[in-house]
Amino acid sequence: MTQPNRTSDPVAIIGGGLAGAKTAEHLREQGFTGAITLIAAERVAPYERPPLSKEFLAGTKALPDFTVHDEAWYRDNDIDLRLGVRAESLDLAGRTVALDTGGSVPFGSLVLATGSPPPPPPIPVSDAAGVHCLRTVDDARALIGVLGEGSRLAVIGGGWIGLEVAAGARGRGADVTVVEAADQPLRGPLGPEIGAAFARLHREHGVDLRLGRAVESITVDDGRAGGLQLDDGQTVVADAVLVAVGARPEISLAESAGLALAGGGVATDSGLRTSADGVFAVGDIAAAEHPVLGTRVRTEHWANALNQPAVVAANILGGDAEYDRMPYFFTDQYDLGMEYRGHSDGYSRVVTRGDVDGLEFLAFWLDDSGIVLAGMNVNIWDAGDEIAALVEARRPVDAAALTDPRVPLADLIS
Repeated sequence: MTQPNRTSDPVAIIGGGLAGAKTAEHLREQGFTGAITLIAAERVAPYERPPLSKEFLAGTKALPDFTVHDEAWYRDNDIDLRLGVRAESLDLAGRTVALDTGGSVPFGSLVLATGSPPPPPPIPVSDAAGVHCLRTVDDARALIGVLGEGSRLAVIGGGWIGLEVAAGARGRGADVTVVEAADQPLRGPLGPEIGAAFARLHREHGVDLRLGRAVESITVDDGRAGGLQLDDGQTVVADAVLVAVGARPEISLAESAGLALAGGGVATDSGLRTSADGVFAVGDIAAAEHPVLGTRVRTEHWANALNQPAVVAANILGGDAEYDRMPYFFTDQYDLGMEYRGHSDGYSRVVTRGDVDGLEFLAFWLDDSGIVLAGMNVNIWDAGDEIAALVEARRPVDAAALTDPRVPLADLIS
């Protein structure tokens, strides 16, 4: 998958989120002088998505605060920003992108930054009013419009979006019920041990958390959602329902074009090159070979969308850059702030240091040999660099020392 130097051939970027906008930005910063077209399905300039379930929902940030660049910036940097336009198909041989508005966009290099919208709900959902998802700023505005003192919100899914929205809704005075099929929230990314800490946090803040329960249907009254029917016969009465059952990478264009797929996304090398010459994938959809972890990694995290575009831009310009950053994500819920670094797939146990009950602790995911696969700091803000170094070291660490606050983490790195 060798990428020739196309320093002046046009670049087409599909995807109007953070990854697409940052790719355009880095191309110009790194000296690309050719035409850049950014194809964005939404009718607003690209923005970051994490605030939708955090500060925007809480009312502490407005859209301009997390818009990557205003429309004037694209004009000033000679970037053709196509808002409200969708890419319909790719012609890799002819080097064009067909648009839903008619016509096509030529490219020498193509960057797929299509993100991961919510999947279809796993339960029958009508077009009843009051059923929400959270992907766009318009989705967030609609949800905010039904949250207020004494309103009732039912959330299907105890993942990151579901829990962040639950926290934001409680902050607006809403009564919140979260229904999660697993025995703990966040069991998939964090495991049951740390998931239990988040369950306790939400219950302490008044959330009715129903674990190990499946939703059989959304109840509808006069064309409007009225709550949930659960598999144990219980009902949840609500004024609005949020379906937050994860995200699904938008890879239909890549699949139709015959690009190699892996891990639910588009397969790339460590330089984010796909199986087709001159075509790159970035952000949520990129299932990239990781030069440090030694495995293919695909994560739907803000950090990838922020940092991978610099590598893509360098390689479009003929470089041989690799994306070697550790996977990173964060969350803010009530008075809990957390950062996570690494990739815990295949862990055999998790150990903690600090006060888990008081939500001021570190957690480490270890494999059978004691290698730290991932680490997390909860309300402790001076340990992030050391956690990252432990993960990057890829060497066995004494678990007892990890749990002992008397042992400096720095002593365990070398």
